Order: sequence, then C-alpha cells, then structure tokens
Amino acid sequence: GITTVAGKYQNDVQFLPEIYNSCVPILPAKNIYTPINRAVAPSSTKGLGEWYANTCLPCLTGIRPTSFTPQNFWNNTSKISEANIEAIEDAILSKMLDVYDIDTSHLIYDATNFFTFIDTMQNCELPKRGHNKEKRNDLRIVAMSLMVSPDFSIPLIHETYPGNMHDTKEFAVMMKRLKTRCQALTGKRTDVTVIFDRGNNSEDNIELLTSGDCPLHYVGGLKKNQASELWAISKTEYTPLSGDSLAGQSAYRMSVDVYGQKVSAVIVYNPELEKGQMQGILLNREKTAGKLLELQEKLMKRARGEIVKGRKPTCDSVTKAVEDILKVEYMKNIFSYEVIESDNKLYLTFGASCEVLERIREETLGKTALFTDRDDFSNEEIICAYRSAWHVEHAFRQMKDSKHLTVRPIFHWTDTQIRIHMFTCVLAYRLCCLLVKELSAKSIRITIDQLINEMSRIKKVTTFLGDIEHPEKIESFIRGSEIAQAIEAAYDLKQKYS
Repeated sequence: GITTVAGKYQNDVQFLPEIYNSCVPILPAKNIYTPINRAVAPSSTKGLGEWYANTCLPCLTGIRPTSFTPQNFWNNTSKISEANIEAIEDAILSKMLDVYDIDTSHLIYDATNFFTFIDTMQNCELPKRGHNKEKRNDLRIVAMSLMVSPDFSIPLIHETYPGNMHDTKEFAVMMKRLKTRCQALTGKRTDVTVIFDRGNNSEDNIELLTSGDCPLHYVGGLKKNQASELWAISKTEYTPLSGDSLAGQSAYRMSVDVYGQKVSAVIVYNPELEKGQMQGILLNREKTAGKLLELQEKLMKRARGEIVKGRKPTCDSVTKAVEDILKVEYMKNIFSYEVIESDNKLYLTFGASCEVLERIREETLGKTALFTDRDDFSNEEIICAYRSAWHVEHAFRQMKDSKHLTVRPIFHWTDTQIRIHMFTCVLAYRLCCLLVKELSAKSIRITIDQLINEMSRIKKVTTFLGDIEHPEKIESFIRGSEIAQAIEAAYDLKQKYS
C-alpha cells in the first residue's frame, strides 16, 4: 500500500466556527489562515504557501496553495488602514461577547515592546529606538499595549504604537478608546474596573479614568513616596488575609490622599516575597563587596608601585567608580565608603551595615501598596484584582515565545504592514485563548502550548491499496495522546473529516 500524511488537526479552523464566521465577511478569505499559521507554525508571508500546502486546509477549503504568495497577501491587506483594523477588532470583539461568557468587569492593562532588525534609515514611524524590555536598546523597537480579560487572558483591545512613546501616554490613549467602545460594544453602561501597575500611575491618568460620561473604576500600584505613612505602619497592626491564595499574608488599610482624591489604600505584607527579595539583596551585596574590594586592591597596588600604567586615578574618578558600583538597588544605603588621599596616593575603605539591611527588611521588603476608588471591595478583592495582572504578562510572554504565536521576527518595514502583522499576532492569540476557554467548559484543562503540541501529533493518513490504476482508498488517523483524543472526541473531528 501507499500511505500519505494529509494534514494535522492543529490547523482545524472549525474549532471556533462562530469567531471564524464573524471574521470571514471582514477579512479576505485567504488571509484568515494567516492567524492560524501564526498560532501553530509562525512563518513569513513567503513561507505561508508551503505551510498551507502541508496541512489539511487545502482539502477542507478547496483553496490552492499556489494562491498563498506574498504578493497576493499584500494585495489583500495593503488597503487596510489603522481605522480598518480598529473596525475589524470591534466586530470580532462584539461577536466574542455575544458568543462567549467573558468576564469584562475587570480589565487588565499593560504594555510591552518587541525589538526588530529594521534598518535605522528606513522611513517609518512605528519602529523607534527606546527602552527595550529585553535589553536590546541598540535596535529599533515596536510597542504594543493590550487589554485582556481576567479569565483565560483573552485579548479585548490592542494598540500598536511607536517604540519611543512613554507608557503613561499610551495608557491615556487606550483608556480613551476603552471608554468610547465599552458602551457601543455591550449596549449598556458597564461597571468596569481597570487594573494597572505603578508605571501607569499619574495624576492625568487617574483624572481620565474617573471623569466623563463613562467613568471607570481602577485598582493600581502605589508608589512609596505617594503614601509614605503606609510604610510607617508596624506589621503588628496588619490584619491576616483570608483565602488559600493569600495564606500567611496580612494587610493594613487606610484612606489616603492621592492626586487630590481620597482613595482606599492597602499595604500588603507577603513573607514569601520578603524572602525572595532578601535573597536578591544578599546576592547583590556579595557582588558589590567583590567589586569594591577589586577597586580597593587596584588602588593599593598603584600606591605600592605595582601598577604604573594607565591614567592616574583622582579622588573624583574613584568616587564616580564607587557610585557606579553602588547603583544597584539598596546598595547605596547598605554600604558606606571613604576615598582617602595620603602622600599623593589614593586609598578606599568601605563597609556594609547589617543594621541598615535589617531596617530595610522591616520597613520595605515583602510589602506592596495598592490604591483604588472601589471602597466596596474587601482587602482580599483589591489584592486579587491587582495580582490578576499576571494574565496580561502571560499574554506577552506567550507572544514572545520562539515557537508558537511569536511576534518576532517582524519581516515588515512599513507602518501599515507592521500594524497588520501585530493585529494578526493578537488575533492568533485571541483564537487560542477562546479555544482553551471552550475546552475548559468541556472539562479539558490545557495550556495553549500543550494544546498545539498535542494536536500536532494527530494526522490524517490516506492509504491506497490494490490496483495502482484504480486503488482502494482507506483513510485513518494517527492515535494521539489521551488529552488529544479527548479534544478530538469533544469536537467529533474524526467523524467530521473522515
């Protein structure tokens, strides 16, 4: 017999028929498979046709693989503007909220950026040099802000913006978009609480959230200098928190004035967080002491005449070198030093204070301060809402994954193409999140990576037997893992595509 592998379940768009059907009238038919490619086997537009040809999609759709050329892709997308992308996302979001029970009472916001290899001289506005969160400040970066739901990290709204724009400015842009879209999408005034970290904490942003015809509630991180009285409270006055996820933790709540508004502030003490922070400080203290000792020995050797080459150190240059070493958090507080000049020679003395370290541990470590306008929230609700920010952080980690749903590399160099690429990546992640949500409702708990990896192992096999001119065709499927078989059974895939 002759056996051929015809395709993989991982490329089955029928997992999400409602979302798929809602996209078809908006996006050109061939382009709907780009997000699927981005989810399961990210490739360039040049590699899209080869990927498509090696899946079951040609058999299911009747579209020839030769249609998937880079030119055809850009012919279909070149006229899509930023406004078109927003309209498409609105249509998808509206359909999602109609079909799926998505929690929109708490929306989690954050922003990140992706480095690119776009030429410095390329004339485009989105890729700019700025502070890259992966330390690639030598490259141009493209930034993305994301608003996700707390259940299954489902992206609701995204924005692609220049890499040199400050996060607080982008926060204002996203909040304005959220305000204008909330009522239009849900058909009613919504009781929405926005979750954000300390980086987006500013007077203008708080004013924007609470003002206008569609005010939004918020839970945010509080900077230490905004409510120093919170940190002055002794931990003996903290109240233990209830709930398994908050076991062993305690908090103190009080009303404080932030940006001219009375808000509820909660300072949380987490002994496990303190333990981790202390380990980091002790490690940094050891490294800092080593660097200071190295500098001290160099000065000693020069004083003894063992080092004569190089520029002669001055009091100012040694002081600057020490200050640079002490830039690591808390090190300037823990260490004291003195640069001594004697007989036209320089010496360095230094020491670390255990008393200062203990004071830092008692007053600062393990503590997180939060603030909110939700006076009706309990301490536990405020804390759990703020900690749900891991959902958007998880989304960014997934989109920076090198295997599935990856945004990089960005093979494009014009603003329009970059926006379409970023939209495609978010759409791919959105579809995967909804699929995980569907499976959870069917009592199948699985991550996106597990889902794609497990389903990629199930393939449809066509076997030809008998006369080579008129063979008998038998179709079968490779048996997958137990969880893959459960997913197959949940959607009745073998029956559907046999």
